Amino acid sequence: MLQALSSRRFAVPSSCLRLRSIQRLASVTPNPIPATFLRGGTSKGIFLNRDHLPEDRSQWALICLGIMGSPDTANGLQINGMGGGISSLSKICVVGAPSESQKAQGLDAEYTFIQVGIRDSTVDFSGNCGNLSSMVGAFALQEGICSRDGSPVETTTRVHNTNTNSHIHTTFPVTSVSGRVVPKLDLAQTTVAGVPGKASQIILEFPKPAGALTGKLLPTGTPVDIIDVHVRPGTRVPVSLVDATNPTVFITLSDLTHILNLPPQSNVDFSNETVRELVESIRTQSAVKMGLDPSAQAQPKVAVISPPAAEDHDIYIQAYSMGVPHKAVPMTVGLCLGVAANIEGSLVQKTARGLESGASSRGLLTMKHSSGFVEVGAEFEVDGSVKSARTVRTGRWLMRGAVYW
Repeated sequence: MLQALSSRRFAVPSSCLRLRSIQRLASVTPNPIPATFLRGGTSKGIFLNRDHLPEDRSQWALICLGIMGSPDTANGLQINGMGGGISSLSKICVVGAPSESQKAQGLDAEYTFIQVGIRDSTVDFSGNCGNLSSMVGAFALQEGICSRDGSPVETTTRVHNTNTNSHIHTTFPVTSVSGRVVPKLDLAQTTVAGVPGKASQIILEFPKPAGALTGKLLPTGTPVDIIDVHVRPGTRVPVSLVDATNPTVFITLSDLTHILNLPPQSNVDFSNETVRELVESIRTQSAVKMGLDPSAQAQPKVAVISPPAAEDHDIYIQAYSMGVPHKAVPMTVGLCLGVAANIEGSLVQKTARGLESGASSRGLLTMKHSSGFVEVGAEFEVDGSVKSARTVRTGRWLMRGAVYW
């Protein structure tokens, strides 16, 4: 069984040393290797069978960089690989069979999520991707890593994520082909914001999501902390540091505009270099408070939140991923928001519509992002611990074959 990868990142050799490393690796690892290109939610990524990779995880970095076409220092488009030049398109999932002890727990598969840098050689194992997590079970069933008997119309897969040492459940439609149960993802059932058309509904659930990386729902023990903004000496900003599915730093848009000396209700260009520098400063200082590696760009993520501007949503969110504004929202961040909405005194609870006295009775929370809407929800135990976080996704097969690295 792969151990939890925590904040692990792997150093990658450069120039001639890197070329020799690739040559040695190619002598024992097929090139190309079997691969499937999938969309999960608003992300796309390469899915690999763990059996086709070296046992030594430190050797995966060169393969991942080659697959994605990184680093692309010239223009950041990853034009020489499968990446798409933005963080939501530079992802890899490595899926394998569960260990015997995991099988005894009812788990169907185990997977590792890898976030690949675009302009640099970062190969980050520190967190998980909720969008691509929605397709891990379907990939495992399609590839024969797990199986189902009979003629069910839907199934639930239970998988273990090595990055966060957590379990994830996905429920999706299936059909029987030549006596074998396989995913059926082409039903016109559901739409998700940021993706055109309808596809089969996938229920994505994270049981007991609290403390994914830090071991605590509130890593500092309080719903609101005050962070020193190093790029603005003497400036401090309130944040909510919450770790559920993925650690996330929540800051309010009003506080952000105040630091930027902008009038209230101003439109903020989230891609502006000054704004990005400010957000990154807040992220790194928050990472230290959470006990995480501040140099690992993938974790924690940042979410700028603001009250709803219309009746069709409860809160607005602008997420940052790998230092840039996300065009939709990382699903683990959305799920973390759903949990944070239930935390008494958190910035999310104070910002979202009608949550001043708690969100538990409201069911799903509708958040708006730059590409549309997403519903997220959380269920709590009587003792206040988080029982589960869930949302709805869709996915699609894009290509099956082999990928060169």
